[in-house]
Amino acid sequence: TVDESELLTVPDGWKEPAFTREDNPRGLLEESSFATLFPKYREAYLKECWPLVQKALSEHYVNATLDLIEGSMTVTTTKKTFDPYAIIRARDLIKLLARSVPFEQAVRILQDDVACDIIKIGSLVRKRDTFIKRRGRLLGPKGSTLKALELLTNCYIMVQGNTVSALGPFSGLKEVRKVVLDTMKNIHPIYNIKTLMIKRELSKDPELRSQSWERFLPKFKKKNLKKRKEPKKKNTKKEYTPFPPPQPESQIDKELASGEYFLKDRQKKRKRVQEIKAKQADAVKKRQEERNKAFIPPKEKPVVKTKKASTEKKIDVEAIKEKVKNAKKKKLGALPVEEVKLKIAADEKKKKKK
Repeated sequence: TVDESELLTVPDGWKEPAFTREDNPRGLLEESSFATLFPKYREAYLKECWPLVQKALSEHYVNATLDLIEGSMTVTTTKKTFDPYAIIRARDLIKLLARSVPFEQAVRILQDDVACDIIKIGSLVRKRDTFIKRRGRLLGPKGSTLKALELLTNCYIMVQGNTVSALGPFSGLKEVRKVVLDTMKNIHPIYNIKTLMIKRELSKDPELRSQSWERFLPKFKKKNLKKRKEPKKKNTKKEYTPFPPPQPESQIDKELASGEYFLKDRQKKRKRVQEIKAKQADAVKKRQEERNKAFIPPKEKPVVKTKKASTEKKIDVEAIKEKVKNAKKKKLGALPVEEVKLKIAADEKKKKKK
């Protein structure tokens, strides 16, 4: 007895058996072919590696031709071809070679467990500058983001022009497509890479394989961006009216309104000369006023009269007398000559006694 859960799950390490001639001994009924164009810069490389391409396809009994004049590659089945899917793999091989994928990697598409996906990203972003920035974000600094994505998905990824070519297992290609499209929608690839790293660790645990992983995966919330600044000039729509706008007046209409239309040529000429002279007189007047500004004296500030300080002060006589008495008591200035002589004599006597 076998449980139903075991029948539904694929055991680890199981591979589908290879398709052999015994599965289709009579071969194919009709011949089918595919062709693809390649850019001029790939011509030199394809010329070198084309013998290797023919050798790899000959093992599956598929012919390959390179047309350098037209700039195209063609693959066709033969009478010996027994695998009906071989021509589809050959078509993918020439597509990858046209998208700058090296032959060493592109040849892997002929294996059973390898598939490819060419993602067109050119039309996902309107502005060219924004597209180049987001494509650079997918590559990362020195290709580090692309390398991390290759390690997590087990796929070879090639970013070239307006397309992204991926080569690897089906599960990895699904993740690569999601990351590339999210990057073009302005979601940074580092968020998806973090999610892939967590999934890789969770897949190692056999108990968690049958459980939901939502609680472990990070949830990135979008930040609310600041409101757009309102423009200074607001274009207000006018109210809709079924009537057309009035027709602008022509030069003749203006002349008729002013009465100039009925004047003679001499009078018109005289009027124009008068207008020119009036303008010239105004200009001369303005110029003269600007020149005269330098000769206008500046306004003087009004003189402020200062009050004279009162010189009359009360003199305190008694205070002056006290100061004189105190000065007499104190010895001010140098000593008189007689006192100096006596002092010198006293000092000499003291020196002799010693």
